[in-house]
Amino acid sequence: MQKILSRVRCAVQEYDMIKSGDKIAVGVSGGKDSLILLIALCELQRFYPEKYELIAVIIDMQFENMPTNYDEIEKICNKYNIKSVIKRTGLYNVIFNNRKEKNPCSLCANMRRGILHNIAKEQGCNKIALGHHLDDAVETMLMNLFRCGRAESFRPVTYLSRKDLYMIRPLILTEESDIIRITEKQNLPVIESKCIMDKTSEREKTKQLIENLEKEYPNLKNNVINALKHGKISGW
Repeated sequence: MQKILSRVRCAVQEYDMIKSGDKIAVGVSGGKDSLILLIALCELQRFYPEKYELIAVIIDMQFENMPTNYDEIEKICNKYNIKSVIKRTGLYNVIFNNRKEKNPCSLCANMRRGILHNIAKEQGCNKIALGHHLDDAVETMLMNLFRCGRAESFRPVTYLSRKDLYMIRPLILTEESDIIRITEKQNLPVIESKCIMDKTSEREKTKQLIENLEKEYPNLKNNVINALKHGKISGW
């Protein structure tokens, strides 16, 4: 965990993500990335010079119209003495049963993001932390390049003027392999995704492409991140 904490602190400092007095809503899905993000920010809170407050926000899509059990995640929140908010939604029913979306990922992401933004504002937060890591940034860069002809990825820090919220991504310099290793080592209570689109998305195809390319170019991911940093890409 020390390596991840070091990467998180580096990202937070490099991109000036956290200021004293911030109240940060951590988007927690129950997957490995959001759990590591939650724990890393809780641990960082203990020694980081800028003092901030955390709240875990959990949005339950209620797959197959059944509520998800988040008891183990709430135990983590209790351990670190932070508040958790669980929002039960009908997103699964709306997207897959009512609208019968053939390509639901974009709509799903937008709807979940809107709910997260609203809860963050209701809870008095000025920032939202998301669990996007280094691999996600690389995949997004390549997807934009191949599909749209744009050399860009999401930013480490994004300001949403309509909501007056900052989106921060403290895992942006952390590789997914390290997240997987720590998750397994600490036996964290990961909630496996029940989404029927899991492992079939465009992102999953890009992930597999990168895995194949890394056999020939071992430093591919770090080179892409360096290209974002040194290529005058906005926000990097």
